[in-house]
Amino acid sequence: MKFESTFDENGFRPRINLTLAQIAKLIDGEVVGDPSIMITGISGIKEACEGDITFVANPKYLSLIKATRASAIITSKEVKEAHKPLIRTENPSLAFSKLVSYFAPDESKIEPGIHSTAIIGKNVKLGKNVSVQPYVVLCDGVEIGDNTVLHAGVYIGHHSRLGNDCLIHPHVTIRERVTIGNRVIIHSGTVIGSDGFGYATVRGVHYKIPQIGTVYIEDDVEIGANVTIDRARFGKTHIKKGTKIDNLVQIAHNVEIGENSIVVAQSGISGSTVIGKGVILAGQSGVVGHISIGDNAVVAAQAGVTKSVPSGETVSGYPAKPHQIAKRINACVQRLPNLYKCVKEMQRKIKELEEELKTLRSRAI
Repeated sequence: MKFESTFDENGFRPRINLTLAQIAKLIDGEVVGDPSIMITGISGIKEACEGDITFVANPKYLSLIKATRASAIITSKEVKEAHKPLIRTENPSLAFSKLVSYFAPDESKIEPGIHSTAIIGKNVKLGKNVSVQPYVVLCDGVEIGDNTVLHAGVYIGHHSRLGNDCLIHPHVTIRERVTIGNRVIIHSGTVIGSDGFGYATVRGVHYKIPQIGTVYIEDDVEIGANVTIDRARFGKTHIKKGTKIDNLVQIAHNVEIGENSIVVAQSGISGSTVIGKGVILAGQSGVVGHISIGDNAVVAAQAGVTKSVPSGETVSGYPAKPHQIAKRINACVQRLPNLYKCVKEMQRKIKELEEELKTLRSRAI
């Protein structure tokens, strides 16, 4: 499909020229309103102008439908009507992403080949259509799968293996003997396979414990910028397929994270902890070592998990507790200033009563 676009201080704006009916066909949606209306642009709901199509996925933002200047809106099937034309879909966010992908240019596409400044070690195996950009270092025994892209400054240590269709952004470090599956995306500044934090303390001196394990990352994992995933002391640190890891996350040695979990920015997971599948660790959450978090559990933002969490449980606070209990505790904490005033007033009255009682006793004598 042919497209045009603009890029300025307001961001990237794909320009299109399709009817609402044509767009609905592309994203498998149902039109509510005039199907012949022309759409000329794609934008967020707050930034949208006349002629644009936008979307609302979260019900708490439905009020923005009345305020947006967009000419049409992609919504969920629960939205029956609005004062603007709609395209109703099963998943508005996914449908909108699909629409953008039709028209957004892939300006980051890199042609296959090995740049002259790349350093390639002995017995390195490169698959078909691999792209090795400037100043990449591939140590001895490295294996790279088909269609994988290594951006500038990537370092891959001895005997590490990457699968097919991986995208490794600039200045990623993948240490020795690490295994990475297919379609894995790793963003800039991330270090995979750094030494686990292990020391033996003798008479106040910390002696380093060798970390001879590895890291194994399965298919379809995405890892954000400046993430550190430590290698195991023995065995492996294991990130299972489909898991998404945000920026600035620390994952310690021998951690296991189950399939399709989400770890949000600035979270930290201590050594030998097992995270189930479908788990959400919200931003700045912390998990101690040697515990487990069950499947589909949710750890709220800034929660500190000090003991194992059952499957399906939502926990918050520090130390983390079931969310409903944590909310009640927090509500009590918020009332402490009033409680303090009440206690001080009670103390004052008790003191007055004691003085009166003392006076009465002295008179009786």
